[in-house]
Amino acid sequence: MSTTTAELLKGAAELFPGEVVTSAHVRHLDLPYGAGRFALITLDNGFDHTKPTTFGPGSLANLNAAIDQVEKEAADGDIVGVGVTGKPFIFAVGADLKGVELLKNHDDALAIGKGGHEVFKRLAGLAVPTFAYYNGAAMGGGVEVGLHCSYRTVSKALPAFSLPEVFLGLVPGWGGCALLPNLIGADKAVSVIIENSLNQNRQLKGKQVFELGIADALFEGADFLEQSLIWTANVLKGDVKVERPDVDRGEAWDQAVARGKSIADGKVHGAAPAAYRALEIIAAAKSGDLQAGFDAEDKALADLIMGGELRAGIYSFNLVQKRGKRPAGAPDKNLARPVTKVGVVGAGLMASQLALLFLRRLEVPVVLTDIDQERVDKGVGYVHAEIDKLLGKGRVNQDKANRLKGLVSGVLDKAEGFSDADFIIEAVFEEIGVKQQVFAEVEAVAPAHAVLATNTSSLSVSEMASKLKHPERVVGFHFFNPVAILPLLEIVRGEQTDDAALATAFGVAKKLKKTAVLVKDAPAFVVNRILTRFMGEIQNVIDEGTPVEVAEKAVEPLGLPMSPLVLLELVGPAIGLHVSETLNRAFPERFTVSPNLAAVVKAGKRGFYVYSAENGFKPELDPEVAALLKQGDVVLTEEQVRDRVLDAVAQEIGLMLDEGVVAEAQDIDLCLITGAGWPFHLGGITPYLDREGVSERVTGKRFLAAGVASVPA
Repeated sequence: MSTTTAELLKGAAELFPGEVVTSAHVRHLDLPYGAGRFALITLDNGFDHTKPTTFGPGSLANLNAAIDQVEKEAADGDIVGVGVTGKPFIFAVGADLKGVELLKNHDDALAIGKGGHEVFKRLAGLAVPTFAYYNGAAMGGGVEVGLHCSYRTVSKALPAFSLPEVFLGLVPGWGGCALLPNLIGADKAVSVIIENSLNQNRQLKGKQVFELGIADALFEGADFLEQSLIWTANVLKGDVKVERPDVDRGEAWDQAVARGKSIADGKVHGAAPAAYRALEIIAAAKSGDLQAGFDAEDKALADLIMGGELRAGIYSFNLVQKRGKRPAGAPDKNLARPVTKVGVVGAGLMASQLALLFLRRLEVPVVLTDIDQERVDKGVGYVHAEIDKLLGKGRVNQDKANRLKGLVSGVLDKAEGFSDADFIIEAVFEEIGVKQQVFAEVEAVAPAHAVLATNTSSLSVSEMASKLKHPERVVGFHFFNPVAILPLLEIVRGEQTDDAALATAFGVAKKLKKTAVLVKDAPAFVVNRILTRFMGEIQNVIDEGTPVEVAEKAVEPLGLPMSPLVLLELVGPAIGLHVSETLNRAFPERFTVSPNLAAVVKAGKRGFYVYSAENGFKPELDPEVAALLKQGDVVLTEEQVRDRVLDAVAQEIGLMLDEGVVAEAQDIDLCLITGAGWPFHLGGITPYLDREGVSERVTGKRFLAAGVASVPA
C-alpha cells in the first residue's frame, strides 16, 4: 500500500478517536489432503456478537498490516492461500457509521473510500488464491471485502447478508457497485444493491447468497469453517473446479440498469440521489474496468457523505437502533409486573391480529371475547389458520404449532376469560361510549393488578378511564396496521396512568419486539395527527379546485412509500374521515373535514382509485368518485401544493413539541419511520423540513440542532 494511503488512513483515524477497532488476527494451519500451509485472517473487535465487527480507519489499518504479513509469505512461497473469516455469528457489517457522521469535508470523506479500496483490493493482488468464508452476518464493507477474494463460501445459518448502503443514502463504495455485477451479472446485482435496499433493507439468507452466485459453496453452520477448509484444499489441489456462468454484457446489462431506475423512481421519485449514483457506476461497470469503477465509487461516496440525505439516513438508523431500544421517558423497568395471561376484547380482524402477535411473542394463554359465539369462533379460527400458515412455511414445527393453538381460546363471558389475566387490551369500535362501557365491564371482573390497554388510534385515554374506580391502570397501546409488520407502538400515558402500568406496557412492548414511543394523551397522538394534517391539506387543495393528479404528484419529491390517496385507501376512507372529525373537534382552526371525503365514504367507496389489468394496475381516478367530487376554482401548481402541505406539517410538529406530545423531535421522526414507513433518507420528516428551510419559515427555528441529521458546521 502506498505511503499516501497509509497517511490518509492515519489522518482519518485521528478524526475518529472513538472507533471500536477491529483486529485482523493471522494464524496458520495445514490444509487437509496435504494441500499446504494456509494463512487465515480472522476479523474480530473483541466483543461478542451483540457488537458486530465494523471497519473504521484503525480497523482498515489492522487488516492492511495483516495483508502485509501474508503478502510476504505468499511471495516467499510459505503459504498456498489466504482466507478471511469473522468471529462467531458475525463476518463483518461494514463501515463504522459513527465515524462517517463526524466527517466535515470532502477530502476526509474521499479518504474513507480510497482507504477501503486500497486495502481490500490487495486481497485480489496476492500471489496466491484468496478465500472469504462468510460465517455470519455480512453487510456493506463486510460483503465487499469478500468480493475482492478469489473464492467465497457461505454458511447456511447466515441470517443477514446485504449491501444496505442505498437504503442509508450511500452507494456500496468499497467495490460493491463495480465487482458484484461483474461477478453475478447486472440484473442480480441491481436486485441486491437497489431493490433489496429500497425494500426496507431486505436481507439475504446464506442459501440465497449461494443461489445468486455470490458464494461458490454452501455449508452447514455447525462445522462451516471445517467444511470450508476441506473445500479450499480441494480447490487448491484442482479436485474441485469452480465454474461461474458468463456475464451477459449486452442488452441485458442495459435492461438491468433500466429496471433499477424504474425501481428507484417508484420508491424515491428522484428525491434521493444514492440509488441513481449506484446505477451510474453499475452501468459503467459493463466495460469490466474495475479501477475506473473503484474511482467512481470513491467520488460518489465522498459526494454522498457530504450530502444531507446520508446524514438523515444515519440519523434514522440511530433512531431505530438506539433510541427505539431505549424509549425516552419510560419508567424504571423494575416496576413492570409479569404478564402470564393476556385478554383481548373483540374478535374482529384487528383484535385477532393482536391475539396472534401476543401469542407468538409472549407464548402465554390468550383469550378473546366478543358479543356472540360466531365472532369469537371466527377470531380463534383466524389465529389457528395463521399458525397453520407458519407451520406450512416451516417457521414453526408441529409441536410448537400445537402448543400455540392450545394457548388461544375464546369465550363470551368476560368474567370467565379475564379473571386471571394480567394484561387486557380492547380493540372494539372507535367510539368513546363503547370503549368506556367495555372498560367498566372488564374492570368489574379483572384482577386488581391487571393493566387495561386500549388500541385507540385517536380517542382520549384519560376520558376512556375517567369513569373507572382505578383509572391509574389504563394505558394507550396503539398498534399500526398491519400489526405483524409495522414496528411502532405508541404507548399513551393518561392523566392518571401510574408508573407500574406504564412500565408493564413498555415491558410487554419489548417482548412483542415493537418500537415503543411514549406519547402524551393528546388527540390522535403522533402519527395519525401528522398524517391527518398532511392528508387534510391535500384534500383541502383538491376541494378548492386543484386536480387530484396535481395534488398527488406535488408530494412525490418526498419519496414517500405511497401517494396520499393510495395511503387513504389502505387506511380506509371511513377511518380517515373519523380521525379527521376527531381532530376537527379538538383543533377546528387547523383540521378540516373534507365534504368530498365524506361523500366518498357515504357512497361506500373503498378509495379514490380503480385499478385495471389494461392499465398495468396503476391507480386511475374512479369515474364514480370523479362524479361525486365538488371542487372550487382555485388551481394550485405542484410547488404551491407542496409548500402548503409542508408548511402545515411543520406548524403541526411545532405545536406538538410545544404541547409536549413527545419528548423531542427525534420521537416524531422515529414514529413516522416505524409507524408510517417514511423514508430513511428523509430522517422521518424534521431533518427534511430543516434542510428545505421550511422549519425556520414556519416556526422561526430548526427542529434539530445543526450537525444532527446534517453535515457538522
